[in-house]
Amino acid sequence: MTPTLYFSRNPNPRLAVAVARYLDAPVRFEWAAPLAPGQADRFRPLNPSLRLPILTEGDRSLWEADAIACRLSQITASNFWRIGDELPDMIRWISWSRDHFMRGCDMVHFERGTKLRYGLGPTDSALVDEGLGVFHASAGVLEAQLAHRDWLLPSGLSYADFRMATFLPFNDVADLPLAAYPRLAAWHDRLMALPAWSDPFAGLSAPELPAVPR
Repeated sequence: MTPTLYFSRNPNPRLAVAVARYLDAPVRFEWAAPLAPGQADRFRPLNPSLRLPILTEGDRSLWEADAIACRLSQITASNFWRIGDELPDMIRWISWSRDHFMRGCDMVHFERGTKLRYGLGPTDSALVDEGLGVFHASAGVLEAQLAHRDWLLPSGLSYADFRMATFLPFNDVADLPLAAYPRLAAWHDRLMALPAWSDPFAGLSAPELPAVPR
């Protein structure tokens, strides 16, 4: 049975779709909205938190983008999710990103993008400043890491790069100062040169996110 990847255009589901597209994984893509009226009963057995992405294989379901990326790499026999000596290094960057770079990006994106997109209240400038502080501290670490290599791991592109960059495709609304970090900006440009990353939804039926009022 062909696995089904339930997704939306939000950051973590986008990440899962990009991984599936990059790996050319044999999955069926289905846009979903588990929190929409009438949808909870359908999706709660697949993910009790009613969040996307979700990957189903027969009567099994898997949620969380990192777990899904791992499983898609298994399905495609890919080393995109490292399984050898570099596995601890990849896990290190995935873990670090959540507490540092991704956290800063998420804080700013939520205030400047998500809140306005979904009418959750006005932007809190103090939280934007806090998020930018986290961003700058962690961007400096990445700038040094990318001084002598194109990707986070010595052997090349891995899931760690995709995970680290989760929020950067939304920088049109977050307006994070990537230009202040030339190596980081160049790394982001290399990712955006990958069709699976720059436009993972190409050819899929997926409603656009609500526009952010200006």
